[in-house]
Amino acid sequence: MNFSKLFKTVSLGALLATSLTLSGQAAATHPETGEQLAEEQVFTYRLLDGIPSLDPQMMEDVMGFAFSRDLFEGLLNQDADGNLVPGVAKSWDVNDTNDVYTFHLRDDAKWSNGDTVTAHDFVYAWQRSIDPELASPYAWYVELMAIENASEILAGEKDKSELGVRAIDDYTFEVRLTTPLPYFASMTVLSTVFPVHKETVEKYGTDWTQAGNMVSNGAYQLTEWVLNERTVRERNPYYWNNDKTIIDKVVTHVISEENVAFTRYNAGELDMTAVPSGQFTRLKKERPDETLSLPYLGSYYYSFNLADNGPEAFKDVNVRKALSYAVDRKVIVDNILQGGQREAYNVVPLATAGFTDPDTDYGNWTQEERDEKARELLAEAGYSADNPLEFKLLYNTSETHKKIATAIVQMWKQKLNVNAELNNMEWRTMLETARNDEFDMVRYAWIGDYNEASTFLDLYTSDSPQNWANYDNPEVDQMMASAKVSSNPGPIYTDIEKILARDMPVIPIYHYTSVIMLNTQVKGWPMNNIQQNWYSRNLYKVAE
Repeated sequence: MNFSKLFKTVSLGALLATSLTLSGQAAATHPETGEQLAEEQVFTYRLLDGIPSLDPQMMEDVMGFAFSRDLFEGLLNQDADGNLVPGVAKSWDVNDTNDVYTFHLRDDAKWSNGDTVTAHDFVYAWQRSIDPELASPYAWYVELMAIENASEILAGEKDKSELGVRAIDDYTFEVRLTTPLPYFASMTVLSTVFPVHKETVEKYGTDWTQAGNMVSNGAYQLTEWVLNERTVRERNPYYWNNDKTIIDKVVTHVISEENVAFTRYNAGELDMTAVPSGQFTRLKKERPDETLSLPYLGSYYYSFNLADNGPEAFKDVNVRKALSYAVDRKVIVDNILQGGQREAYNVVPLATAGFTDPDTDYGNWTQEERDEKARELLAEAGYSADNPLEFKLLYNTSETHKKIATAIVQMWKQKLNVNAELNNMEWRTMLETARNDEFDMVRYAWIGDYNEASTFLDLYTSDSPQNWANYDNPEVDQMMASAKVSSNPGPIYTDIEKILARDMPVIPIYHYTSVIMLNTQVKGWPMNNIQQNWYSRNLYKVAE
């Protein structure tokens, strides 16, 4: 599909203009807070990379998921504190054995062409998400949801029509699980299981996501998309809660350099951008109201390639541990990032619900002790000044990623005489390269899809498509399977973290915060949502 052209939707323009009279803008003040509203309700923000796909079932990146929450609406949403609230489903219930969920849909949910959203749309989308022919990069997520027959469908043993979902009637959607998951409802907030409009998908094929073709059911509809440049999404007048929406238009600009983005933010061209690395402390002091460090459920790490075609050196756990120990995480978070990030010596962030930090040995050592042990382990592995370890470190283009990689490579050189060559790629190219195991070591990060430790630890099961390290440990596989049927999986998760610290398939570097510059005119941001799942329809801009 060619996305180089500019696609613009002009249909429904008159209807949209009419619907705007129902918004808070016409009232001039916010209907609940009484704040004076800005005359123009346009929210503009920066993207680091272009969105590879706007198909909910094909999305796999955080920024894409943010798009999806605007363009589409799933069964449930989150509020500003991360609590579940109704979406297309106005209510839901579960049977006594916690393995059958029934969602009761509202009868006023509409697609952007006026069609009614029904339970059949969810059946179609959920079956589509796990269809081997579509090859969704998040098909594994449906299997993690423990939906009946999901594993067999992925394995090619059953047809997608046998997925454990059904429309009892137009407004009742049933899901059957093979394992009771106490956090199942929270998993429906992700775009992978958002509904899509069957007739549109079948009519346009892969072109259905183009502006002018797309039919969506969220608060906004796509009106422009220029790949790697700009997108625009505008109010969907058919959205069931449109009269409560205030932001009329959402615009994104792809800007790869954070300092260029910051300049454009200062010029008033952007309402939100990332805080440039190393500038948080100064900016927080100078501009405290717009410089934010928010809780965020994410981990940043480097992954080894342990596949057969990966570097022979990395098959030695002593080498992996040496490289991990020699990383001074305090330098990364205090000197480079400076945004409240937390040094990471394990995979799961401490803020994850129900999770207890493991007491890993190396996490309790001083950096001097870690460095000494690193030199000892690398020497045991046979590397020295006469026989230096050499490999390539792959990362996606970003000033912050570059600064972190440069610092860590210098640490390895100075402490261990390791020669690591930096190699950067555009995000989409890096994803493809990593999936094909065409790397030595790669920068990666994981943002929790739901607030439970399994969203991080499932990545280290041997059959996970997101297991870029190709880590294979039957003990971890068995423990994760046990955790899913346990009423108290926390201790199991903690023990798995200890195993990961022992085997070191990845180098945990830091746990995220969301560090952003946000125009003080923008209100309604979910400051306490640890997943930072935000919805443009909940935002508004006040008058200056």
